[in-house]
Amino acid sequence: MTMMSAPLMAQCSLCTKTAQQLGEGPAKGLNNGILMLALTPLAIIGFLAFRWWRSNREA
Repeated sequence: MTMMSAPLMAQCSLCTKTAQQLGEGPAKGLNNGILMLALTPLAIIGFLAFRWWRSNREA
């Protein structure tokens, strides 16, 4: 859980350079957008892993 206390930076080197040119506000929006796009597949994988774990635990 130590990762949650630090601010998350989800930008590749190209996105970082673009964000630096945009300024503070749009850069935060870009970073939040990248994190939101990453959250969907991780949530799906987590849900499937939970279902698999629950079905194997009962068997």
